[in-house]
Amino acid sequence: MIPVKSNSNKKIWIGIVSLILAIGILFAIYTNFSPKGVAGNKNIVVEVVVPDQVSKEYRINTDEEYLRGALEQEKLIEGTESEYGLLVTVVDGIKADDSKQEWWCFTKDGGQLNTGVDSTPIQDGDHFEVTLTEGY
Repeated sequence: MIPVKSNSNKKIWIGIVSLILAIGILFAIYTNFSPKGVAGNKNIVVEVVVPDQVSKEYRINTDEEYLRGALEQEKLIEGTESEYGLLVTVVDGIKADDSKQEWWCFTKDGGQLNTGVDSTPIQDGDHFEVTLTEGY
């Protein structure tokens, strides 16, 4: 009797190849459509807002392409590195208090950012707000 080859091995290989192709396509899409930094000199405004205090506005002239670089250039932020980039814990010398569920919210022209400071591109004339927020 001749052994019958199983189609299950063939299906597994087709599934693996399909998965690899899908991952490659998604990576290419992400690479092509992710926000890009702009080279050259830029002037941006960063407003630091702390409840019950007067907000401070910083005018930053920078060649940095991403928000993190511009904020670190002015020594405005500190934080801890995570797998997603810098987790900002201190802004303008004010530390967010974990016990009060405080965190720093980054917005651009009033709209919340969908990227972290590492991957938020900046352009000349941008206006960012960094607000100490309470509650997760």
